[in-house]
Amino acid sequence: MSNDNKSKFIALLSKHIANLNSILKGIKPEVMADFACMNQHGIIITINKMASSLNLQTIKKYIKNTDHIDSKDIEILCIS
Repeated sequence: MSNDNKSKFIALLSKHIANLNSILKGIKPEVMADFACMNQHGIIITINKMASSLNLQTIKKYIKNTDHIDSKDIEILCIS
């Protein structure tokens, strides 16, 4: 993810975490985004339970649909 995209996402982080939690609650109520931070490669979003592929795709879709984010620059790399 580019530095510009990371900065734009982090600027509204509390809004994004709240929105992600609302969306994830619709899939599985006990799954919540706990924390997000930025590093040199992108944004790391941690959730409280092991992520399913549906959770990851939901998070990816949310981020791609976020205003001012270049969707070609979004990629989910791994579950860790």
